Amino acid sequence: MMDRLPPGATLGMLGGGQLGRMSILAGRQLGYRFQVLEKNVSCAAGMVADGVVAAAYDDPAGLLELARRVDRVTLEFENIPAAAVDLLEQTCRVYPGRRALEICQNRGREKQFLREVGVPHAPFALVRTAEELTTALEWIGPDAVLKTADFGYDGKGQVRLKAGDDVEAAWAPYAGRAAILEKWISFKGEYSILCGRNAAGQVFAYPLIENIHRHHILHLSISPTAVDPALEREAGEIAEALLEGLELVGILAVELFLTDRGWVVNELAPRPHNSGHLTIDAHVTSQFEQHIRMVCGLPPGSTRQHSAACMLNLLGDLWQAGDPDWAAVLQDPACKLHLYDKGAARKGRKMGHLTFIGDYASACRSRAEESFKRLSGGGA
Repeated sequence: MMDRLPPGATLGMLGGGQLGRMSILAGRQLGYRFQVLEKNVSCAAGMVADGVVAAAYDDPAGLLELARRVDRVTLEFENIPAAAVDLLEQTCRVYPGRRALEICQNRGREKQFLREVGVPHAPFALVRTAEELTTALEWIGPDAVLKTADFGYDGKGQVRLKAGDDVEAAWAPYAGRAAILEKWISFKGEYSILCGRNAAGQVFAYPLIENIHRHHILHLSISPTAVDPALEREAGEIAEALLEGLELVGILAVELFLTDRGWVVNELAPRPHNSGHLTIDAHVTSQFEQHIRMVCGLPPGSTRQHSAACMLNLLGDLWQAGDPDWAAVLQDPACKLHLYDKGAARKGRKMGHLTFIGDYASACRSRAEESFKRLSGGGA
């Protein structure tokens, strides 16, 4: 299938955050131009784009204006109304595609998709009332996680349930909304694998990445991992099956738990992923360049990893006492600073990241942890 959009063309970006920003910076190296649709004209992606359409994602006039300006559209996060894609596709192609978007933006549809594809996942039930939650707990078990079906990320909209918890009280914040109850999975580690596909069916996959979270937000990403090569190959096979099942064009992040019985797929993201930021500095081709390549119908770049790496997320908490001392951190000559130009720093807001590269992943992680202690004043 010929679907090539040559350099010099203009791409539309739905969403104005840091993922859009880094995708645009990578795309500029390839010679593409960009228009962003986002209500805030001073958004992180808009600062590096050729123009911004100041509109909501469900604003027909704004969507039509974006379509008028561009040759093709992609997105930086999955919480885009499917109706917006339908409208845009009347005049231009939109990738990763409606099917991938519709499945991945709703946990119920996503879990059903995992079941249909036949990949390992946690037992789950769709619940709409406290009574349905009670029934679901009877067969899933009392040790479980309750999650909103729509628009959840970074641990938002979810709560851990244990034996003896008050079901009515647990359900109260979800009343009037659909939710997913999942069996709690005891895991040995959290991982992600980034893969992608273009419309011609050419695919790529990066080496496995280990992820460490703090307060439900990604804290560190480390690669390469100590996972057995046979298990890593199995994770790659799972990712490729998901790519094909979603009919996705672009990049896909597959979040995984490693258990005593092997892999369990946790969630999917049909766009660049926080854990893949280390690919900018540690791989021949970054996840952002790959995303643009796939959307534009170009062949995938090499995913070879030339350096071990550890990525440290920089949250707004680090700005509470003023601007961090970047000069002190950058005394490490193999530390790379990436700031997103997002304006005011707020607690929990992703403001940037640091990537530490070297010969050994364990040493990179130690340097990242030491820098975090220094930036946060020694706090844990």
